[in-house]
Order: sequence, then C-alpha cells, then structure tokens
Amino acid sequence: MRPTAKFSISFGLVTIPVAAYNATDTSASVSFVRIHTADGGRVRNQPVCSLEGVEITQDEIGRGYKPGDGDTVVPLSDEDLDALPLPTAKTLTILAFVAGGDIDPLQMGKGYYLGIDSPAAAKPYVLLREAMERHQRVGLGKIALHGRETLAMIRPMEGALVMQVLLWPHQIRSMDGVLPERQAEVARNEVSAAEALMDSFGELSEDDLHDHYRESLEEIVAAKLAHREPEFPAGEEQPAGEVMDLMSALQDSVRAAKRSRGEDEEAGPASGRTAKKSAAKKSTAKKSTATETAATKTAAKKSAAKKQTAAKKTASRGGRKAG
Repeated sequence: MRPTAKFSISFGLVTIPVAAYNATDTSASVSFVRIHTADGGRVRNQPVCSLEGVEITQDEIGRGYKPGDGDTVVPLSDEDLDALPLPTAKTLTILAFVAGGDIDPLQMGKGYYLGIDSPAAAKPYVLLREAMERHQRVGLGKIALHGRETLAMIRPMEGALVMQVLLWPHQIRSMDGVLPERQAEVARNEVSAAEALMDSFGELSEDDLHDHYRESLEEIVAAKLAHREPEFPAGEEQPAGEVMDLMSALQDSVRAAKRSRGEDEEAGPASGRTAKKSAAKKSTAKKSTATETAATKTAAKKSAAKKQTAAKKTASRGGRKAG
C-alpha cells in the first residue's frame, strides 16, 4: 500500500513524521458508466479548451482560481502552491484534545491510516497513541491535503493512529425546512414499545454487512451475457402501505424479530396480549385451586362436627340404658 501524503504531526514540541494511507477502498463499490442508449457506445468526458475548442492532453492541464463571479481565471503553478506561508502544508498541528463524542458525525469525511515515516518517529508515535487511549481523547488540528486546508481528527485504533478529515462547520447546512411545522406527540407506552423493539434486534451478523446489492447486480449482468433470466434467492416480502396502528405495528415487529431468532414469544417482556392471557389463566387457576381447597376444608369440618354429634348421642343413650 502506497502512502498518499507525508507530513508531520506537531504535538507541543514533539514532532512525529508520518505517512498517510487510504483507509477506504471506493473501487469496491458499485459504479456505472455512461452509454449511448441507441448503440451502447461509451460516453466519455473529453477535456476541451473553451477558447480553442480543441481536445487537450493531461500534461497540458493545470490549476486556476476564480477570484470572483466574473470569467477571470488566475493560473497557479505547483511552485505557487508550495510557496504558501501555511504551516499546515507539511505539518498537522494539534490544536486541542476533545472527547470523541463531541465531534458531529456530519463533519466526518475520508479516513487515513497513519504510519511512521522514520525509525525515530516510533517512540513519539506510541506515546501520542497511548496518551489519547488513557485520556480517552481525540486530537483536533488542521492539515493541507490535495491543495486545500481542512480540519482533521486523530484518534487511536487497534494500536495505530487514524486521521479523519472533517468538514468545516460552515459546510454543514442548517435544517431549515427539514423538520415538520407541527411536531407529533407520542405516548409513553409507545416509546416503551419502540425500546422493546430496539432490544429485540440483537447484534449485527456477517450477512448484514454483506453488499447484497452488488451481488444481485452482478447476477443481472451475468444473466444478460448468458441470455438467460436472472436467478435470485427467495426472500421475505416487505409489507407495503402506510402503517395506521403504530402500537400494533411495534408489537408485531417485536414478535416477528423473536420468531426470526427462534425465541419463545411468551418469554420476553414485550409479548403483549399473549403474556397478559397467560397471566390471567394462571390467576384464574390459583383462584380456582384456592376455592376448591376452602370448600374441601369446610366439608371436612362439617363431617367432623357430624361425627362428634353422633358420638355424643350414642354415649348418652348408652348411659340411660345402663342406669
């Protein structure tokens, strides 16, 4: 793996030369090419000079900057950019250490693995990594990458340092017009049912992290090349239409999640009506048993009382005969 950039991390008076490597592989994602629908020919973007109207080569393409809204473009060479008086051009200076949860996920961009760029960088590299791990903080700084300055976050991960490019705060759009004008109100039992549904989801599996879209797309392509119909595994049909009874939908979702994992629906706290019916049956059975037991005791007492009365009468008759 080749580094995409080399610079130094400035940690107070400590300098750490590092090399940045792409942490993500965008080539593995699904991508399409543009074609001419009439004959299937590729549609390409050809670099054409707007003044001469002729196609130019890559060696003839340079950088330019528009200072305003007009048509004026100022050419800039590599020497001009290297002469910028910015310390961030070759150094990432850490400005602050903050908790990782303080970073808005909307700001997070591309990630890079950071490796040492010289043997002397090994010790300060490990020092910064372990200090952030023990302090549970991430470093924030600025660095110039690919011709522009950007915010960056450095954090420890599995024994290495990782740099995450961050968007500037002004690049995050406001949410005006996104939220509904009238907020919906939900009941407490609906929130509890939603929490029960969240608990029933369980952990992610390897199949959940599989790119099924790309696999299905490749099957369609293979089928077209072989002049056959695509073959897909049978899957569960997703219910369509608007859900009107929110509470019933939540409870049904919990039961479906439990069934998919082979769990007993009556075992969980969110089994709803099933659990209530079971509890009612148990309560009725207890009452019935208690009633039968009381009736048995009453009958036994009456029988014992009758026997005692009969015994007294017999003893009394025997006494009179003996006299």
